[in-house]
Amino acid sequence: MDFNEICVTVNVTDLENAAAIANMVVPYGIYIEDYSDLEQEAVNIAHIDLIDEELIKKDRTKGIIHIYLPIEKNPAEEMEFLKNHLTKAGIEYNVKISELPESSYKDNWKKYFKKQNVGEKLLICPEWEKSKTEETLKTENNVLTKNSRKVLYINPGAAFGTGTHATTKMCLEILEDTVLPNAKVLDIGTGSGILSVASIILGAGYALGVDIDKTAVKVSRATAAINNVQNKCEFMQGDAIKDVTGKFDIIVANIVADVIIFLSDKIKPLLNENGIFICSGIIEGRENEVYNALKNSGMNAVIKKQTDNWFAFGGKYDRI
Repeated sequence: MDFNEICVTVNVTDLENAAAIANMVVPYGIYIEDYSDLEQEAVNIAHIDLIDEELIKKDRTKGIIHIYLPIEKNPAEEMEFLKNHLTKAGIEYNVKISELPESSYKDNWKKYFKKQNVGEKLLICPEWEKSKTEETLKTENNVLTKNSRKVLYINPGAAFGTGTHATTKMCLEILEDTVLPNAKVLDIGTGSGILSVASIILGAGYALGVDIDKTAVKVSRATAAINNVQNKCEFMQGDAIKDVTGKFDIIVANIVADVIIFLSDKIKPLLNENGIFICSGIIEGRENEVYNALKNSGMNAVIKKQTDNWFAFGGKYDRI
């Protein structure tokens, strides 16, 4: 499948808000070029201190958001949505569109995605570096003995959630502190399946990922397979509230504020006693609204995290 690539260039100071708007256009993600802190990020993420001259020449004042749409889908509506919302937000922008073969689309992800540590326990690694990682670092059951981190492999070309965005990172960080051995996890809006798979790698016994998008379900199953945890993960297309039965120790939803507010008083029947609801994808300015919705549903927000302009909560009901 070929794609239309929409590139939105904005000032780096507006990048987070522009990315939040861009994320509304497609359900399967975006990627962002941001060179404003290139030297430090090269050390933190790629673990290198030598940087290609081509990257050094990049404009540090601008960020570029890349959005991909199937070639058969008319992009006019998405372009109009972007322009209207960026203008309303007072964001200066430049938008261009071009056709892109699928091979280039996938290769672009490989240029910008490197393995990185998340939290205290996980190493997120692109699938194409799996053999190299396993050759250079002795592993056993996905445990990186060099630094006691557990490796989670992801294919960012699928673009449903790679662990690099602040909202996903916060979910992973909360999961590593809350997953107990053999826990049952429900992942609402599973996307790439990264949170379901991470929960198993962190010790959960079973994870169910639910998404309304059938492609997300397919991608999630592939993510579970490359991490060898498919026997403990299940993925289904549907509505978590209408289609899921049973009880879970952890429910995680990395979606958007409006959906979290909707879920806040509806997930109680799905939680075990002392079960925790982890939610993220909350942009700055909506955090109090979400917090109040959780509180009004009888839930105590026992965990609150903030990274950049994004918030995440972890809450338990007073009584189940």
